[in-house]
Amino acid sequence: MTLKLFLYIAVLLLAVFGYRNYATASSQLKIGDDAPNFTLNDAQGQTHYLSDYAGKYLVLYFYPKDDTPICAKEACHFRDDMAKLERLGAKVVGVSLDDSVSHANFAKKYSLPFPLLSDTDGKVADSYNALTNFYIVKISKRYTFLINPAGKIAKIYKSVDTSKHSQEIIDDLKAIQSKP
Repeated sequence: MTLKLFLYIAVLLLAVFGYRNYATASSQLKIGDDAPNFTLNDAQGQTHYLSDYAGKYLVLYFYPKDDTPICAKEACHFRDDMAKLERLGAKVVGVSLDDSVSHANFAKKYSLPFPLLSDTDGKVADSYNALTNFYIVKISKRYTFLINPAGKIAKIYKSVDTSKHSQEIIDDLKAIQSKP
């Protein structure tokens, strides 16, 4: 009887999670869509809005956790390529579910010259379909969105190789800007 109850519960959970994934799959962002608005604070408590970046390209990257090896590697590559990105008219903003104290420590440790925004409730990550929600634990997916100066999604990166990611964005920016 216990085994049967366990199996029913397992099937029910699979059905709920399966439906949830199916329901969100239809609401995925696509290239050309308006970028979802956001209002988030950085490590210093300054509020950032999507509209702050109007007229510029925005590299909005979501990452799982401050000061973890892969997240640090990705952030440091963005840091090292900041001059190239800025010459192409792009700003970089990182977003995770960590709090502003964690962001401040992470930014200081790696001398990150761009804002890290705190999305502690995961609402912004969810609006970009970049949230994994296990109900007990929420975590940002490693997704990046290149947003054009008009606030539209220009490129979506869901499969990120952190060692090449910033260069990939630089190459894509050059290609986008070279089109008439």
